[in-house]
Amino acid sequence: MAVHAHPDDESSKGAATMARYVADGVEVLVVTCTGGERGSILNPAMDRPEIKENIGKVREEEMARAREILGVEQRWLGFVDSGFPEGDPPPPLPEGCFALQPLEVASEPLVRAVREFRPHVILTYDEKGGYPHPDHVKCHEVSVEAFEAAGDPDRYPGAGEPWQPLKLYYHMTFSKERILALHAAMESKGLESPYKEWIERFEKDERPALWDVTTRVPCGDFFETRDKALLAHATQIDPNGFWFRVPLDVQREVWPTEDYHLARSLVDTELPEDDLFAGVREKVCL
Repeated sequence: MAVHAHPDDESSKGAATMARYVADGVEVLVVTCTGGERGSILNPAMDRPEIKENIGKVREEEMARAREILGVEQRWLGFVDSGFPEGDPPPPLPEGCFALQPLEVASEPLVRAVREFRPHVILTYDEKGGYPHPDHVKCHEVSVEAFEAAGDPDRYPGAGEPWQPLKLYYHMTFSKERILALHAAMESKGLESPYKEWIERFEKDERPALWDVTTRVPCGDFFETRDKALLAHATQIDPNGFWFRVPLDVQREVWPTEDYHLARSLVDTELPEDDLFAGVREKVCL
């Protein structure tokens, strides 16, 4: 189970991993917390009045195409996008949005989904959300709550029969090590790197990474599937933009994995891992 804040997040974080496990016969469920109703239109070709007026419906249709490409199941939690507040100081969040929901209210439908789908592994974001969008931070909070509560019969008693997931991972998609490696590879081949601004930020920020990478899942054969799923989110992804500037052959050569931090585990596993189900396969029959 991969828990994400908005439609399109599933395609930019962990999509190749999911496609790889689907190809291996693993059932994969994407849970999308909000409809992305307050998201900006990031593809100039889609910045049209009729798209803006129906952005929620459009993003729902985009999600349907992406989940078909990835071969995953998908479930909406039904909360409303909080938007990304900008300004100094930032404006208050909209009343009723996902980020303002009490933890138990926001977590109950996810606990229900966990108990119904019965996943062994859950993927989500770290406590900073990967980046500080309020919905990403809330997504982290409800994912941890669901992981810890779904197996407890005394918690959320009306949300189905208890089920305890065995491992919880945080996405490490944009780790400094990966960005530096791709940047160096592009420059060594005489290609323009899309990461120059990232490198400048790294040079100014000497703080250590919040989490280390414990798990690298080989999935380079599915990078093309990932990119097709990204392009399905046409309002969010410019086909001529940032996401596609590093050729796939360079990515496969330099960094053919998607990376994670093992945040919780109820099974024995030896780090580093190359499989999200390490320790799980020995405990249950997949």
